[in-house]
Amino acid sequence: MSRTVQCRKYKKEMDGLDVPPLPGPKGAEIYETVSRQAWQEWLEHQKMLINEKQLSLMDMEARTYLGEQRDKFLSGDNYDAAEGYVAPKE
Repeated sequence: MSRTVQCRKYKKEMDGLDVPPLPGPKGAEIYETVSRQAWQEWLEHQKMLINEKQLSLMDMEARTYLGEQRDKFLSGDNYDAAEGYVAPKE
C-alpha cells in the first residue's frame, strides 16, 4: 500500500513519493508535503525550463532560479513558463 500525503500543491490527500527526491531538509520537506503527481509534473516543467531557457546546471544562478521556481510550482504560486512555449497536443 502506498503512503499518502496532504499535497501542498493540490490541497488534498494524494499518493506520496517513495523516497525523498533530494538530500537534506528540503528533500524531507518535499517528501512529507508533495504528492507523486505534483513531483512528476514539476520534473516535466523543470525539463521544459532548462531546455527552453537554455539553462546550464553547472551555473549556480540557474540552479538557484530552478530551486525558486520549484518552490513556487509545488506551492501552487505563480511560476515562470518558457516564453512562447506551446504544449504539445495529446
